[in-house]
Amino acid sequence: MRSKGGRTGKGHDVENLLDELYTTPPPGFVSRREELAALTKAAGQVEDARRIRAARRPTLAAWAANLLLRSRPQECQRFLELGGALREAYQTLDASGIKELSEQRRHIVSALSRQAGRLAAEGGHQLSDTAQQGVEATLRAVLADEDAADRWATGRLEAALAPPSDFPSPTDAPTAPPAAPPRAAPRTRTRDELAERRRLRREQLAQARTSADIADRHLHGRHAEQTDAEAVLAQARDRHDRARQQVSTAEQRLRLAREQLHLAAQEQKAAEKRTREAALAAERAERTAREAAQEVKRLSGPVK
Repeated sequence: MRSKGGRTGKGHDVENLLDELYTTPPPGFVSRREELAALTKAAGQVEDARRIRAARRPTLAAWAANLLLRSRPQECQRFLELGGALREAYQTLDASGIKELSEQRRHIVSALSRQAGRLAAEGGHQLSDTAQQGVEATLRAVLADEDAADRWATGRLEAALAPPSDFPSPTDAPTAPPAAPPRAAPRTRTRDELAERRRLRREQLAQARTSADIADRHLHGRHAEQTDAEAVLAQARDRHDRARQQVSTAEQRLRLAREQLHLAAQEQKAAEKRTREAALAAERAERTAREAAQEVKRLSGPVK
């Protein structure tokens, strides 16, 4: 869904850089644009740098629509194909067929716009009601208008697209210039033409229904995957919180053990000091006692 080309020798692919730029959140668009322009200019790609610098910052709704296209390429490709089938079918369907396809169209547009809102939130920007409506309007325009579909398929919208009031009805289809009525129209030929128109209508309706069903099932599958992923994320966060609490408790216990170890070491040093002092005192006392005993013995002997 992107035009080819844009690479100069061993330089940077300007198409890839522009794709990246238009999925950059609008608040960071201008600074990123200048970085990419400087990057390509430094590589000698002056014309590519001019193209990048000429890029206009998208609105929040347009950015979300671009993000949806880049993040969900398969779903969006089916959506574009569905739009082509619907536009073709609307030229020949009767009122009941148009009503049925309109209901499917509203359901798919609503589902995809919600996806765009979730992607924007994951990118750090919650869509306002106005921006969300802009995304829905863009998707309706893509289904109803081929030019709008081509513009969205580039992934570089600068503003939300405005849909027409509705799909063209059978009465809006271009009519052939009036021709001279035949002198005689056999009834069998009229019945054959009517049967052929009805057959083509049935085929177109079947094709549109199939495309809508495929897109709808794919969206449901994506929603189920997202629900599962959110449940896994919630469990992982819970385990992370418990582990962090355990780490905090262990750190507290380690800190307390270290304090107790430090206190015990101080007490041990004090006890060792007292032991050494007591040993010295005992040695002095023993020496004094020996000296006293020797004096007593000397004095107890006969006087000479």
